[in-house]
Amino acid sequence: MTTPRPSQGGPLSGVRVVELAGIGPGPFAAMLLADLGADVVRVDRPGGPGLGVDPAYDLTNRNKRSVLVDLKADGGPDTVLDLVERADILVEGYRPGVAERLGVGPEACLARNPRLVYGRMTGWGQDGPLAPTAGHDIAYLALTGTLGMIGPDPDGPPTVPANLVGDYAGGSLYLVIGVLAALQHARAHGEGQVVDAAIVDGAAHLATMIHGMLAAGGWQDRRGVNLLDGGCPFYGTYETSDGGYMAVGALEQQFYDEFVRLLGIEESAPARRDLARWPALREAVAERFRTRTRQEWTEVFAGTDACVAPVLSLREAPGHPHLAARGTFVEHEGLVQPAPAPRFSATPGAVRTGPALPGGDTAEVARDWAVPALVTPVSDPAAKEQQA
Repeated sequence: MTTPRPSQGGPLSGVRVVELAGIGPGPFAAMLLADLGADVVRVDRPGGPGLGVDPAYDLTNRNKRSVLVDLKADGGPDTVLDLVERADILVEGYRPGVAERLGVGPEACLARNPRLVYGRMTGWGQDGPLAPTAGHDIAYLALTGTLGMIGPDPDGPPTVPANLVGDYAGGSLYLVIGVLAALQHARAHGEGQVVDAAIVDGAAHLATMIHGMLAAGGWQDRRGVNLLDGGCPFYGTYETSDGGYMAVGALEQQFYDEFVRLLGIEESAPARRDLARWPALREAVAERFRTRTRQEWTEVFAGTDACVAPVLSLREAPGHPHLAARGTFVEHEGLVQPAPAPRFSATPGAVRTGPALPGGDTAEVARDWAVPALVTPVSDPAAKEQQA
């Protein structure tokens, strides 16, 4: 009989997830599920993923537990299938066909557990001409048109948005939405299924509103000339006298009026609706911002509806009064990190544990999930005889 793990809180408390260790969007998606209270067991491979990241600092593995299983060894796939039999969700991020060759593909897993939600995280998807090829966030964004629209200069190169728009927004978030929707279906109908979350699909889907504006003639198909891509002089960033930057998002008329008043160009600013005079307006705004430091402008706009904010660094952000008051960042075991999001009134999530160290929870998981093969590998002849 399985000993249930004590409730950890969060709306997904009681949901069991198997994560086949990978890099990038798969682990982040599993972290989101863990932050929401799911019991996430990460199946790490001996030797690690090969990126050289110290596991003690890999925050995407917080709130999880880790076991070591060599899927290429005798008995490895059977051990994972034992976990799958007891799970609600599986997350994997291999290239198409790899999980099948390892013996833990959808067919094998769903045969063992027909109610399982099998979540697949890839860049190109499970089919199509590029499916078997390697890729990274920047290439997925490039082909979907998403990268080409990001950047303030129509004559300059696109701006690379780290790996946030592709890997995590277009990948992880869509995988989580998919597996939770499929979990609802599985619980209502007793039928598991495969969720194919491709970053190209998610990244394209994120631009749905822009495609609508393009079709309506409200968006030009080139960067740096539109309302939301840095082309607009009252929606962008401006350097201050000390080398800092302020972000301006004064789109609506009433916010714009407040913005130019506090900036001190109310009488001299060119008409905002005259696109031909946008360059002159931009220069007027830029010239004014260069007269004071970032802190001075922060104080000018503090508490107003001008929609202006200082551009903070990663290390500065946790100290901002608003974020500090909300607890947007937390410190756990000496590591400052973003708190779980979103928030729930009845079942709040929390950072319960630090990054799971590879194999560090093997004995505990073997007990809680009733999978003795984790601690007594079936590749051991004595273990085989004992379990027979």
